[in-house]
Amino acid sequence: MQVDLNSDLGESFGRYTLGMDNEIIPLITSANVACGYHASDPLVMKKTIDEAKSSGIAVGAHPGYPDLMGFGRRNMVVSDEESYAYALYQIGALDAFLKAEGMKLQHVKPHGAFYNMAAKDRSQSEAICRAIRDYDPEIIVMALPSGELYKAAKDMGLRAAAEVFADRAYEEDGTLVNRKKPGAMITDEEESLKRVIRMVKEHKVTAISGKDIDITVDSVCVHGDGVKALEFVKKLRDGLTAEGISIKPLRDFL
Repeated sequence: MQVDLNSDLGESFGRYTLGMDNEIIPLITSANVACGYHASDPLVMKKTIDEAKSSGIAVGAHPGYPDLMGFGRRNMVVSDEESYAYALYQIGALDAFLKAEGMKLQHVKPHGAFYNMAAKDRSQSEAICRAIRDYDPEIIVMALPSGELYKAAKDMGLRAAAEVFADRAYEEDGTLVNRKKPGAMITDEEESLKRVIRMVKEHKVTAISGKDIDITVDSVCVHGDGVKALEFVKKLRDGLTAEGISIKPLRDFL
């Protein structure tokens, strides 16, 4: 058994620092790096890429809605053409820093409301996948396994990585529980670890309703801006390894 361990990083902006990137990066295998729309700026992007290179981890683009103030977590009404352009623009921006360091972009994972929209809207999911395919058809699409983005990537011949969340609760349809609802966030490290190990080994997770649902796992995410992000990553890495589960970047097995 093998799984990727990822985190959303590079989300600081100017004088504002968010997350514990320098501590989390050495513990994960893939970083989803913000591209300047929902968070980050050119200097933060460069610094994050430099740290990822030093630790030998893989890097993916983490494009979001153009919403710095709302951290990309507010819904926006956009056209398919806009979704395509937003994704392509941000992928290209991040990849410039990777190319300068002799690195290759491993994957693309939309952020926040862009990610949630893509999980439900087939048309806009296809627009995002077209942007990825037009840029580089070898790039992996990281998405919710029950969502439309994952299905669209598969149908369009792209490699798709099924992502699960260590610190989020699930609805019965496999979508994430809205952050505004009680119980949406998993805050106990031990509970999180048990859920993740079960997802990897049994392909099952208990939804917020109490019902067990099927789930596919290629990569496990811990949000880098969480209060307990560092503790979660450490606990997950040690716990998964103890269960005989290898932690590797997606490029090594997908």
